[in-house]
Amino acid sequence: MLKLAIRTAVLAAIAAAFAVPPAGAVTAKEKKATCEFGAESQKLSGPARKSFMMKCMANEDRGAKKQKPKAKPTAQ
Repeated sequence: MLKLAIRTAVLAAIAAAFAVPPAGAVTAKEKKATCEFGAESQKLSGPARKSFMMKCMANEDRGAKKQKPKAKPTAQ
């Protein structure tokens, strides 16, 4: 009987963990507002703004572009 109660409690805890959305989840409305803010801050308009908004609203997590490390000056 105790094993059944423990098994039920574990399964309930697992189900509850999957029922809660991740803390970082963003609604489409929030994402659009963020994308519009980015487009405005870059002063984009026309096709450039449209392209930016399409890429921004896409369901892809892209980090910032990695910059190439600067070459270290050689001591002479």
